[in-house]
Amino acid sequence: MFGGRVRKQSRGPLGGTLAAKSMPDMDETSVLTAYRRWAPIYDHTFGRIAAEGRRQAVELINTFTGRVLEVGVGTGLSLPLYKRHLEIVGIDLSPDMLEKARARVANEGLDHVTGLYEMDAGHLTFSDASFDTVVAMYVMTVVPEPVRVMKELARVCKPGGEVILVNHFSQDQGIRGWVERRMAPFADQLGWRPVFDVSQVLVCDDLKVIERRALKPMGIFTMLRLKKRDAA
Repeated sequence: MFGGRVRKQSRGPLGGTLAAKSMPDMDETSVLTAYRRWAPIYDHTFGRIAAEGRRQAVELINTFTGRVLEVGVGTGLSLPLYKRHLEIVGIDLSPDMLEKARARVANEGLDHVTGLYEMDAGHLTFSDASFDTVVAMYVMTVVPEPVRVMKELARVCKPGGEVILVNHFSQDQGIRGWVERRMAPFADQLGWRPVFDVSQVLVCDDLKVIERRALKPMGIFTMLRLKKRDAA
């Protein structure tokens, strides 16, 4: 069913030093404000830039079976790409994006999408081991507390399942690294972090990297496949 609204009213600082020392500050308000601006034009701007990574991730997931959680479903651009043998559930913090996603599901008759919920990725309301696959595309540079989010993605993934990330990971060297560092102070206005190291997502002992794949265009984005350890 659609229309579920689960909102976190307050958020404390992340206790660890990893995120605090290495990333620009982000907060829920700045993210929501940025994506309220992006929602009307997202599909025709960043949505197109991200299309290849989205396609490759869903193409992989279509070879799996079971229940899939897409974290940061946005306007639902990926939803028509999933094959009908999968059950798809999506969440997003932005009501403006979700409004467009729900309209897409209704207009295209996507009956394999069984729920789209307004929810904080750092505080998922799903039970442990609820999903066979958890995917977050272009999300981790956006969330205020990526370590907390990673732990939540791992928690709701079934043992033996996969957590799949499609994300921008920054470089220290070269022209790209220089540009990313110059953009970093504007993270709150952009709604995402130009400087974001892969170490920020490699924080769960029960998740093992099984593939790291550079994606088009120009390897700016990366797909990480992390397999959850089977239950003892």
